[in-house]
Amino acid sequence: MGPHYLTKLFKPSSIAVFGASERPESVGGNAFQNLLKAGFKGDIYPINPKHDRVQNQVCYPNIESVPEIPDLAVIATPAKSIPAIIQACGERGVANAVILSSGFEDKAGKVLQQKMTSIARNYGMRLIGPNCLGILRPEIGLNATFSKNQAIPGNLALVSQSGAICTAVLDWAEANGVGFSQVISTGDAADIDFGEILDFLALDPQTKNILLYIEGIANSRQFMSGLKAAARMKPVVLLKSGRMPEGSKAAVSHTGALVGGDEVFSAAIERSGAVRAQSIAQLFAAAKSLSHNIQIKSNRLAILTNGGGPGVMATDRAAELGVKMPEISESSMQKLNVFLPAHWSHGNPVDILGDATAERYVQALDVLQNDEQFDGTLILLTPQAMSDPSGIAQAIIDYSKAANIAKPIFTAWLGESLVSEARERFSKAKIPTFRTPESAVEAFSFISTYHQNQALLMQSPAPADQCCKQSDVSGARAIIETVLSEHRSILSSTETRAIMHAFGVPITPAIEVNSPSQAMVAAESLGFPVSLKINSPDLTHKSDVGGVKLNLSTVQEVRSEYSKMVKRIQAEQPQATIHGVTVEPMFKRPHVRELLIGVMRDPVFGPAITFGSGGTSVEVINDNAVALPPLNEFLAQKMIKQTKVSKMLKAFRGLPEVDHAAIVSVLLRISDMVAQLPEIIELDINPLFADENGVMAVDARITVQAPPVNHKPYQHMAIHPYPSELIKSLETHSGLAITLRPIRPEDAELELDFVHNLSERSRYLRFMNSLQTLSPQMLSRFTQIDYDREMAFIATTEDKNGKNIEIGVTRYTTNPDGKSCEMAVVVRDDYQHQGVASALLASLIQHAKSKGLQIMMGEVLAENGSMIELVKQHNFTVKNMADDSTVVEIELNLNKA
Repeated sequence: MGPHYLTKLFKPSSIAVFGASERPESVGGNAFQNLLKAGFKGDIYPINPKHDRVQNQVCYPNIESVPEIPDLAVIATPAKSIPAIIQACGERGVANAVILSSGFEDKAGKVLQQKMTSIARNYGMRLIGPNCLGILRPEIGLNATFSKNQAIPGNLALVSQSGAICTAVLDWAEANGVGFSQVISTGDAADIDFGEILDFLALDPQTKNILLYIEGIANSRQFMSGLKAAARMKPVVLLKSGRMPEGSKAAVSHTGALVGGDEVFSAAIERSGAVRAQSIAQLFAAAKSLSHNIQIKSNRLAILTNGGGPGVMATDRAAELGVKMPEISESSMQKLNVFLPAHWSHGNPVDILGDATAERYVQALDVLQNDEQFDGTLILLTPQAMSDPSGIAQAIIDYSKAANIAKPIFTAWLGESLVSEARERFSKAKIPTFRTPESAVEAFSFISTYHQNQALLMQSPAPADQCCKQSDVSGARAIIETVLSEHRSILSSTETRAIMHAFGVPITPAIEVNSPSQAMVAAESLGFPVSLKINSPDLTHKSDVGGVKLNLSTVQEVRSEYSKMVKRIQAEQPQATIHGVTVEPMFKRPHVRELLIGVMRDPVFGPAITFGSGGTSVEVINDNAVALPPLNEFLAQKMIKQTKVSKMLKAFRGLPEVDHAAIVSVLLRISDMVAQLPEIIELDINPLFADENGVMAVDARITVQAPPVNHKPYQHMAIHPYPSELIKSLETHSGLAITLRPIRPEDAELELDFVHNLSERSRYLRFMNSLQTLSPQMLSRFTQIDYDREMAFIATTEDKNGKNIEIGVTRYTTNPDGKSCEMAVVVRDDYQHQGVASALLASLIQHAKSKGLQIMMGEVLAENGSMIELVKQHNFTVKNMADDSTVVEIELNLNKA
């Protein structure tokens, strides 16, 4: 695997600085001075036609006169000059530029920016900025910023849209001894944005942890793809300021009123495996912990304090963040009783009283660190008359060095002048130290939450229910296209029900009528009791305008209520178009709970699904969970558990537990619906009745909008769903019937069985080692793939017992250069030489071409003659590796395949 295509941008060996000057107060002068001060380990070329020398360095009039082609251009000249500079750099072969200059904010500036990026694109140049602080890479002495701060080397990467936040973090880090692997200010992000930067940082060996400051997302798919790749490999903590434009402002449904942009953003972050901070103070707390590479298996915290008040403050914050504070084990309680005063707290927090000595602190800490109930310890100190803050700190530092304890220690010495020396000692010893108990608890929470999120990502969802009714996507789309052709955006009640039926969502029938006599016939046909609901595209919440009448038991009641309802609403809502009413059977069961399932279209992340309490008071109760599709069973279950109404779904007060699986099924069907139908902008199922016998939607509403011209499948979604359109059945040349399809998370068990059934030699030839089985991490990596950047096709067939089994798999992963991919293929021993491998490889090649990749490559053991013969049949070139005769390199030019 070669270097990432952004490596020379963020790790250049030579730099040209446009706008370098003798004036350190200027942006260009400051940036050039910073490069000199930081000790950049490469060549620096100041460019300024007005000077022969700048800051005692030879200065060049233009890029053409520079003796070599620099890896990076740092530009700090007026905005109007930059398109010409980019043109000159492109012609010279400069591949990357960081544009510090501002002046692109107004209408004329936007035109300049468009011109600049267009020129860069023509030459394949990549740009950071404009209007950014710059970039830093301390390990190579790179400080291409106009900040007043330098940075020390470390393992923490910072990416920020705000230059001001960058300078604040750098200033804080300098005072706290926190080092960085990379600092990147994206500015206006005319070209490179978070997604590509996260791609680079995910593979950067110097970066162990990542901090993000975000104001807005331009490309949600790329952002999510990059964030998931990074968070799967290393902790990512982010802070987002401001709320994204709220879809609820234009929404007319319950869902739109409930779900705003910020909730969707939080759902996206949770889905990615990253952790979200809520304030700059929390970001600093996370940075301090991440800089020490702390790992926490779970979130059980012990608190050790010499004062009750700080302990209570820490406990309150822990409760708010969901941090667990278990009781002390009986054995630990007995050990503490031996040396602690009689009046210690006898619980967690462990209050060892105001006269606590260094010896008492260390003895208590040792007990807590060895207690299996806890995953970490927070130590608090208030500087009381009898305490020695510095001495106690040093004793804790000495203990942490001597004790062979893997659990992290967090500290918070409260105060200022009396504790400043202790804080310095902790910082030098790489023990996280904070000014407040709350900040320390937040830091513990961030790290533990990250590791919990990773555990969630490793979960293998249960196999999909093979008995589910197949969705009638084409039928549903035909209905929606008819609605759009009639220039309507809101589906009628019967059209909505048809869409629900097409995707297998249970819903009560409804008959649209426009006269009292039709209403009577409909009611008699459906059977009493029935309900009447006003039928108007302009009246979303029917009950708010008196447009719902329930439990009508006779045709006389139906006739009377129809006339009264229509007449009253026409008088009170003269602007509304009234099409009559819908007649629906009353759904009466004694144990139902009212739920809501909805969909809204976020302007950045696309469709978002919500689940929660239903009924007429949903906005008041505001009990809902939000998630991005596509959902699987595990994610649907998780959504339900996040709500308060989930407790009401269990048995209580004589009510039986509801059919939980039926609710999950509806969530999955709605997820499938919004993935397959990009026209759906809003959807409400309210209420969805649930009881022990299943679920039934009683009312639903769908709003649609025509997708953009040339809309690609799933383009409207931030996360690429399972590409079911790639499933195909075929017969190999040997007559074997197989199904080729992309792998999915639910295939975890199939994949395990497949590897288990490979012979030892086949496992060796595939993995180049004596692998016996797949670890949970490997299983997750193989089955939970990002369909945007990789693909894995499996071949399945039925064995002699009629069981569906996996008999072969092939996959490619896009390389960091974004142009090539690495492939592999393996077939079960008892199904080899039957055309399975060839069919798999052909599908893989075709998909890689469709994604615009240019080269497919791989490494094969020289003794694997069957594989070498296979790839030759598919026009791969094969050559021996210069440094290893046991391995050959294979390569296919996809443009010619």
